[in-house]
Amino acid sequence: MSAAGLNEAEAANELMRLARAIARHDRLYHAEDSPEVSDAEYDALVRRNAELEAAFPHLIREDSPSRKVGHAIAASPLGKVAHEVRMMSLDNAFSPEEVAEWLARMRRFLNLPDDAPLACTAEDKIDGLSISLRYERGRLVQAATRGDGQVGEDVTENVRHIPDIPSEICVLSGSNVPEPPDLFEVRGEIYMQKQDFAALNAAQQKIGGKLFANPRNAAAGSLRQKDPSVTASRKLKFWAHGWGAAKSVPSRSQFEMMTFIDAWGATTSSHLRLCYTLEEMIDHFWMIAN
Repeated sequence: MSAAGLNEAEAANELMRLARAIARHDRLYHAEDSPEVSDAEYDALVRRNAELEAAFPHLIREDSPSRKVGHAIAASPLGKVAHEVRMMSLDNAFSPEEVAEWLARMRRFLNLPDDAPLACTAEDKIDGLSISLRYERGRLVQAATRGDGQVGEDVTENVRHIPDIPSEICVLSGSNVPEPPDLFEVRGEIYMQKQDFAALNAAQQKIGGKLFANPRNAAAGSLRQKDPSVTASRKLKFWAHGWGAAKSVPSRSQFEMMTFIDAWGATTSSHLRLCYTLEEMIDHFWMIAN
């Protein structure tokens, strides 16, 4: 039933059920690496919650999923790290119309005309575990998961075993880019390729070990280990999609900053593109998807 067809009591009851269901699925997905529903089913719950909250804003709950980022990590055996700059989650769009509405909101926020070009970075999204890598004077000093966005898990020693994550970021000889700031956090995703996921599950099955539901959960379970040697035995990869705390930011352009991060040695997506129109963004999406 559409939100418009509900009365307040019905909407309040459904919002309560959604908050409990989504919290449970968040715990299974993020904390236990054992999801019970597909991404599409989970997204449908979140979108229904957002629809009801838009129709009944006065019924938004304190425990609403819209108020939360990531998952609570109080029960994690790993050390805790407070993020200097909060780590946010990404929103979804499921159609060209929703992307168009997002562009329209950005133009309104920036007080731009409806037809004004708007520079946007476009790239594919990896379904992995969000990570923040803190570099001081170019050297990796700390790595933390997103956690609840404000506090994450300390996985510094574990990420040192991932070949894609540089122990130092620097400017290579001959590169025409600025030096990394003395403090700079590279943010991105740690993930596992499908063939490596299949091989890991096959090996786990032989020894009677835990089987993972999908590559994302395999990557999360492989990284969030108390014993770094377990992480070292798994084939994990990384790519960067942004940054967090920084002593300075050498460019006002997201796209140019990503080229700097790549030049400093942190891998970025090969599909990273600069787009100015909705049509360019959708065309790029279809190129990646096909």
